[in-house]
Amino acid sequence: MEFARRITRLPRPYQADHAEEAQARFPTLGGDLRELIGNTAGCSPYLRQLMQSEAEWLPGALDAPEDALAALMQDVRAIEGDPSNPLRQAKRRVALLLGLADLAGVWPLEMVTQALTDFADLACAAALRHAVGNEIRRGKLPGMTEDDLRDGAGMVVLAMGKMGAGELNYSSDIDLICLYDETRFDADANHEARAGFVRATRRMAAILGENTAEGYVFRTDLRLRPDPGVTPVCMSMAAAERYYESLGRTWERAAYIKARPCAGDFAAGHRFLDTLTPFVWRRHLDFAAIEDAHNMRLRIRAHKGLGADLGGPLDLMGHNMKLGRGGIREIEFFTQTRQLIVGGRDPSLRMRGTVEGLEGLAEKDWIPPGVAGDLAAHYRFHREVEHRLQMLRDQQTHDLPETDEGMARLAAFMGRDAADLKDELLSRLTAVDGVIERFFKPEGDDAAAADAEQGAWLDEKVIARWPTYPALRSDRAGQIFRRLRPDILSRLSRTSHPEEALLAFDGFLAGLPAGVQVFSLFEANPQLLDLLVDIAGTAPALARYLSRNAAVLDAVIAGDFFAAWPGRVALRADLTARLAREGDYEARLIAARHWRREWHFRIGVHHLRGLIDAATSARHYADLAEAVLSSLWPEVVHEFSAKHGPPPGRGACLLGMGSLGVRALNAASDLDLIVIYDADGAEASEGRRPLASGAYYARLTQAMISALTVQMAGGRLYEVDMRLRPSGNQGPVATSLAAFRDYQQTRAWGWEHLALTRARSVAGDPALGAEIEAFRVSLIAGIAARTDAPARLAAAVSDMRARIAASKAPDGPLDAKMGPGRLQDVQLIAQAATLISGTARQGTQAGLGAGTALGWWTADEARQLSQAAALCREVHMAARLLGDAALDADHLGAGARAFVLREAGKADIPALVSALAAASNAAAAIIDTALARAGAGQTIPNTAEQEGAP
Repeated sequence: MEFARRITRLPRPYQADHAEEAQARFPTLGGDLRELIGNTAGCSPYLRQLMQSEAEWLPGALDAPEDALAALMQDVRAIEGDPSNPLRQAKRRVALLLGLADLAGVWPLEMVTQALTDFADLACAAALRHAVGNEIRRGKLPGMTEDDLRDGAGMVVLAMGKMGAGELNYSSDIDLICLYDETRFDADANHEARAGFVRATRRMAAILGENTAEGYVFRTDLRLRPDPGVTPVCMSMAAAERYYESLGRTWERAAYIKARPCAGDFAAGHRFLDTLTPFVWRRHLDFAAIEDAHNMRLRIRAHKGLGADLGGPLDLMGHNMKLGRGGIREIEFFTQTRQLIVGGRDPSLRMRGTVEGLEGLAEKDWIPPGVAGDLAAHYRFHREVEHRLQMLRDQQTHDLPETDEGMARLAAFMGRDAADLKDELLSRLTAVDGVIERFFKPEGDDAAAADAEQGAWLDEKVIARWPTYPALRSDRAGQIFRRLRPDILSRLSRTSHPEEALLAFDGFLAGLPAGVQVFSLFEANPQLLDLLVDIAGTAPALARYLSRNAAVLDAVIAGDFFAAWPGRVALRADLTARLAREGDYEARLIAARHWRREWHFRIGVHHLRGLIDAATSARHYADLAEAVLSSLWPEVVHEFSAKHGPPPGRGACLLGMGSLGVRALNAASDLDLIVIYDADGAEASEGRRPLASGAYYARLTQAMISALTVQMAGGRLYEVDMRLRPSGNQGPVATSLAAFRDYQQTRAWGWEHLALTRARSVAGDPALGAEIEAFRVSLIAGIAARTDAPARLAAAVSDMRARIAASKAPDGPLDAKMGPGRLQDVQLIAQAATLISGTARQGTQAGLGAGTALGWWTADEARQLSQAAALCREVHMAARLLGDAALDADHLGAGARAFVLREAGKADIPALVSALAAASNAAAAIIDTALARAGAGQTIPNTAEQEGAP
């Protein structure tokens, strides 16, 4: 027999006479199969009874067990009429075949539980079809006919719990939620339809759960529905959705991890589950779920009378393998809670199965692989013990025997020695208990003396006002914070300047609108407190930003926060995938804000901690902005096209100007943009509300600006400056390609040509972008070829420098941007050199090299200009990370001062001020001389071949 060849283990007979009787009933079976039949009957009264009732069927089933199981399933699908008795016969046979296959090791645990689940699905479908059919035939479901039975006439049965996960145990009840799609009925017929579905649900439950002379199919539990004490057993999807939106609790979120449609209207069921996605899966890392789950564990234990089992040594006798310490539910809670924490950010972790969930969490580094492997092994062992307990008498029990005789029977059923089994049970339960308690059980408050000792180093008046802050107004937030407070005070006390760090942390706490989520995050990830204290002590403005945007801390513990920078291409792919998961345009705009905020914070932290320098952080900020623009533009176009039709002609291109164009943004940069389009002869768009081509692209540009700048959940993406477009604020927000060419060739001012040296396509149609770039290169070459270009441009640049100096004086000695010889001044002369050289290469270094080749300065002077620009950039980048204004030496905290000095490579502030002054004075003199030479048509001979020229 096929079955016999695959036997890998056997029970031992506990009652020899029962074993002999069963073997005599099947005289044709021999060898291990004979032993399996006898030994099973000698342990399990239930399976012995099933062997008696299914004696004629069993031998044939054992010849080809997979075929026998498939035939049973097909028989259930083919049931017509009242399914009560056919389902009960099928259940007996499924239980007998699966029980023997499980005991003999012929089928693994996962196959057994999945087969039980598949049968439960079919049983629900048969019972639902019959019950709903009765209501239709009686005319109690308005408008429905027999044809509507294919999808339950709008009613769906959701499988919850172990059934939802494909993990039904041997004598499990089934947890179901029954809903109907109210949109399939007229409003005035909805009440009658609901009454019909309620009757159908009750009839379905009776078909499955009533214990008749033929037995039962599945005990059915309908209490997982919203507020079961007052709601009908079948309710409309709209009512259920309203409940979860307003009153849903954490345990209900956890329950829906495993939910799936199993019978009826599958399409409506999936739509309903999709609407619950924001309820189940939070966008942020939801560490508050840990305490919710822990409290739920304690309530379950108290309700089941297991409160005394919370501490001390484990007692195996009568121990509950499901709900007791170290049991099945503990592993499930651990897995589901971790999934709730991170599944909102990572949809790949929304799997239903427990072992599958553990493996996924380990693969994504949310739990150690060793812990996942151990818990999975313990889970499988616990489930096999659970099956043996239930197979004995078909009882929905999870309790180990309370007597030595009972334990001896269980050991025999498992083919084990009783003492060895007890040792393994105790070892595994204790191991699980240790892991789970470390995860769930929050530590108690430190002693008041320890708290007072830490606080003695700090200003008591500051600490005393913390309970008045919004984040600490709720009892739950206060409870969590009291557990954190000693550690926070200790970390603040250990900083080099505790009082400054305390005030900065106080600013963070004062600005925090709510505390439960953030404090839970800190409690589960203490290393984040170090980062917060570091940020608070160095960059108080960044700490205040954190208080308004605490969700960015999720990214720190997401596994790759300190990994290498992925680059523009990978960033764009990541954001594009993120946006694709959102259901509508507004949700995509919000998702883009959350995404950008996390990456922006990461760049700042890397810079603050010295993991990257100023030049690298400038490139990273630019990569981030370009990824946002290139991913968001197609979304804006798609949304706009829905009303006004696709873009007429070739489309549009976004040019990044200024710092964006040369990939050198800072933490507070806005985006300088120009939008150029080519209607290619098309006069208007083709859509529901067509627009003339010019109006189309103007309004499309405004839509893009709004997408970037409008204040939403998550704030703005960027501020946008479009004053560099042709004619500035007086010109249209979007310029046609022909008009752009004409303007640049005939009417543009010198400063506009200078700005063009930093232009670069950052989003939109690639072919159009390439054509604009070719025109830019040609234009710059043409300007350089004009004989009077150097003199005219020198005069224009001199005039610009004078106007800048008159309109905006440097904001103190540490203002690295404004002033002669400082960052903006060096960038301006580099742009001029680029324009006159005709090379069209973007960037300050390229411009300085061009100036050397032109003979405007020597190679050594070019190095001086480059060094001055680098020092100014380092100070300016640090200033923008620390705040919105230039650095004020008198108000710099110790941490901020150390950061700025580290970036600049100086020992103290006076040395930095002196170095900035010396470098900028020398640079200003070089620039003055270069402009004078250019204006007079003079050059330094042979400078193009000077050794080491940039």
